[in-house]
Amino acid sequence: MVGAFQGAGVVVTGAGGGIGAALARRFAAEGARIVVNDLDAERAKHIADEVGGTAVPGDASAIVADARDALGGTVDVYCANAGVAFGGGDAGGPPDENAWAASWDVNVMAHVRAAHALLPGWLERGSGRFVSTVSAAGLLTMIGAAPYAVTKHGALAFAEWLSLTYRHRGVKVHAICPQGVRTDMLAATGSAGDLVLQPTAIEPEAVADALLKGIEDDRFLILPHPDVAAYSQARAGDPDRWLSGMNRIQQQWEATR
Repeated sequence: MVGAFQGAGVVVTGAGGGIGAALARRFAAEGARIVVNDLDAERAKHIADEVGGTAVPGDASAIVADARDALGGTVDVYCANAGVAFGGGDAGGPPDENAWAASWDVNVMAHVRAAHALLPGWLERGSGRFVSTVSAAGLLTMIGAAPYAVTKHGALAFAEWLSLTYRHRGVKVHAICPQGVRTDMLAATGSAGDLVLQPTAIEPEAVADALLKGIEDDRFLILPHPDVAAYSQARAGDPDRWLSGMNRIQQQWEATR
């Protein structure tokens, strides 16, 4: 697929490291012009310099106009990759309202706001591509991380809605749903991540490769961990059995805390 995105304008949010940086590098290798976004301006500039792109640091919710200007007026691919992961959700304690609010804002509403800004131009010209970095937690769940699991379900639902609403008008949508990926976010998941995610964790570059293959195959759902498809089918086919299995993992985790 070398050169498939030659000259395309690609924006990647949360690209100062991890999956975002891998996406920026991969699209750059395909010949794309890259805008690198991150809250950390120094990290954004570092990756932008590496890929020959432009750094547009700041809140991922509000960068579409500046990113479009940096690309000469057109965004062809928008990778809504920025995300936050908070633990919590123990019913025996009070909810962390700030964690819930931040998770909703970054993991869901940033995608909504970006799409709102991008869609008029895309619909007018009949093309555009929206890539949502979700998580296997959006198809399944994650122990010990209610704000993350719930908002990733929301991110997947929004990506599905975008696809079913606009695909006949030239807008392509892809949802990336990996399990563990060796990033700072995985390291921050603590003992829950060690139990559930670390054993099968992959490198960020494998996620970028999976996305490009999914784009080539014109697939909405991108599963860098193929086993997630079977887990999702089991969840849908017998929810009680699936929940019982997840509860056993929850109990195993509790026994190690």
